[in-house]
Amino acid sequence: MAQGPNLENDVEKLVEEYQAVQEQLRSFAALLDQLQNQKEEVERAKQEVQASNGKIYLSVGGVMVETTKEKALGDLDNRAEMLRLRISTSTKQYNELKEKEKQLGEKLSQLYGSRSQ
Repeated sequence: MAQGPNLENDVEKLVEEYQAVQEQLRSFAALLDQLQNQKEEVERAKQEVQASNGKIYLSVGGVMVETTKEKALGDLDNRAEMLRLRISTSTKQYNELKEKEKQLGEKLSQLYGSRSQ
């Protein structure tokens, strides 16, 4: 392995990359939490619509519009599917970043180990 200034540059670059990956992981964790909350909200709305026997209203651009139970459930199903796909994609990206973080951490440990010798 390289010694001196090259080693320090390598370590510095790896530390910066490691910190960037950690920041991305925090962002993905927040996004996943937000998406999961939205999915739970859609599921609660579906339960309410299914249990409803009265009129159903849909909020469209700040205006309430009457709709059918079937249309409301269809819209909620579509939204739930979209959220499921986003959660799946984001989880995959999160796991890939987690693996990258692990690899970078191992490289840093190796570099710090060789640096102290």
